[in-house]
Amino acid sequence: MPHVINHPLAAHALTHLRDKTTAPVTFRTLCYQIGLLLALEATRDLPTTPKSIVTPLEAIDSPVLGQGIVVVPILRAGLGMLQPYTDLFPSVSVGYVGLERDHKTAVAQSYYCKIPPLEGRRVICVDPMLATGGSAAQALTVLREKGAQDLRLVTIVSAPEGIAAIEAQHPDVLIITAAIDRQLNEQSYIVPGLGDFGDRLYGT
Repeated sequence: MPHVINHPLAAHALTHLRDKTTAPVTFRTLCYQIGLLLALEATRDLPTTPKSIVTPLEAIDSPVLGQGIVVVPILRAGLGMLQPYTDLFPSVSVGYVGLERDHKTAVAQSYYCKIPPLEGRRVICVDPMLATGGSAAQALTVLREKGAQDLRLVTIVSAPEGIAAIEAQHPDVLIITAAIDRQLNEQSYIVPGLGDFGDRLYGT
């Protein structure tokens, strides 16, 4: 089952992301805020290792991050969820998977892929909308083929149909999301949803 974050700030940000009157500049700020909460949740259980340091008063062993992170946004909308990871994690690596959905068939076509080394790292695939699950499933398959083992999918809004597709094709991948909406409409858009995330993010 997906993990749905439960935080009042996430609920607040999501309400304004859904509002069709929200301007792109505000939409981007809200995307960062909710993306930050999702990033913290996706890394809550990262392992740590002890490091010997000296405070102004004494020497101690104190924890530092013990596992590297790779974040892979699905282009283009996934770029809106990237900055919280680069702000929080000093040694994060970033990969990119470019997938574009055909609005008539709802099938995603690949146009770009650049992935850093994945072995031994937490790999977090980010895509704001999990609709049919086709794009996310394709991206997760690519990451598996590139060697990802500790793999998670982080979304802002998910549809039951997309969740079912990921669970069927990648049953060991944890989905972390801010909301599970009602369903897809005939055009494979999430309802109530928030429209085309990339268009709203970039004002196109």
